[in-house]
Amino acid sequence: MRAKRPLLMRFLGILGPGLVTGAADDDPSGIATYAQAGAAFSNGMLWAAPLTLPLMMGVQEICDRTALATGESLGTLARRRFDQKPRIVIGILTLALLGANTLSSAADLMAVGQGMQMLGAGPDHLWSALAGIGITVALMAGGFNVMAKIFKWLCLTLLAYICVLFVSDIDWPDVLKGLLGLDFHFSLDYLGYIVAVLGTTISPYLFFWQSAHRVEQLRAENDRGDGAVSLDDRPEPSARNKLRAARVDVFTGMFFSVLVMFAIMAATAATVGRHGGQISSAADAARALEPIVGPAAKFLFAAGFVGSGILGVPVLAGSASAGLAGLLGKEWGIERSVRRAPQFYSLLGVATLGGVLITFFAEDPIKLLILSAIINGVAAAPFLIVTMLISGDRKIMGDYRNGRLAATFGWGTTVIMVVTGFIGIWVAATGS
Repeated sequence: MRAKRPLLMRFLGILGPGLVTGAADDDPSGIATYAQAGAAFSNGMLWAAPLTLPLMMGVQEICDRTALATGESLGTLARRRFDQKPRIVIGILTLALLGANTLSSAADLMAVGQGMQMLGAGPDHLWSALAGIGITVALMAGGFNVMAKIFKWLCLTLLAYICVLFVSDIDWPDVLKGLLGLDFHFSLDYLGYIVAVLGTTISPYLFFWQSAHRVEQLRAENDRGDGAVSLDDRPEPSARNKLRAARVDVFTGMFFSVLVMFAIMAATAATVGRHGGQISSAADAARALEPIVGPAAKFLFAAGFVGSGILGVPVLAGSASAGLAGLLGKEWGIERSVRRAPQFYSLLGVATLGGVLITFFAEDPIKLLILSAIINGVAAAPFLIVTMLISGDRKIMGDYRNGRLAATFGWGTTVIMVVTGFIGIWVAATGS
């Protein structure tokens, strides 16, 4: 009889799509957003952490369950669920998401280059280009099993930000005040940061990636073919265990993501926010910490956004590419060959290599960040509506459709993101 693995090893073995999705949410663009919020308003936006945690858990569990129940991605399910006219609207939104993701990929690649330069490795533009080209080649040649392992190891780089929290002089009573929302500001700038933070944490690309990564995992588990084995195609005990393990994975990933967000906000609030200073990128946050906290914080920050950027770019590129390919009824997936899924890899190349080209012309990554964050904040609501209609459909989901709790969290998040979207449009129109 085979001995049981230790509990910790079993827990780590469960982690996969949920952990990667949560970690990818803290890409350099997200890091810059959180650092800016901490620098501009000190601990005044920390309430976003406890607010977004249950929302992220609820939404990403729903996205994950659609993949588990059907063995298909959100893009493919949207093709099944909606008629031609709604599909055209969803396609236009997904193209906009691909554009926003390309801008975010460019900002992330610029951050990778800046991080490598700060670590003494050479010019930033060179490393940005090498990172983008290397990621594209790896995605086309690596295969899912190899890339999935790389993604999981890259998640460890985000531990650097939690370490920064411990070397900063945190005012914990003020942190508690911020967590409780007692330092809320009614100003256009503050509202703009709310849109950016929510647009970064509850981003449409995460919905597509969670679904796509889970489908790829289900495909990899199938030793009888290359299709994904859905929950209905499994024996009941196996299906129940798979669903339970997937929820542990998703909830752990979202908790990890929000913990990193909290650490970055609190650390920059205790340093740059307290002493004054401007942050326009993740690299600026690293430089600003050095004279206050010491060189260790600078290098931890730099190493962190190099790793998170290398993780974030393929997730950004792959999410919209998988969603659009599925919506068009085309083959998609990292495990598929370029010959078998040409449309998917063409879209993937646009997002990654397009990001590389943008890095040569863009000098200020914060402008890319602001634009992509606003697009994400505005686009999140329509994609959430699509996701909720799919996940609540008995014909598609069967017994795994949304229950009362999931529906409450899902539609509640949708309402919040609708309001956020209108605020984002208003802030952009007023030029704040």
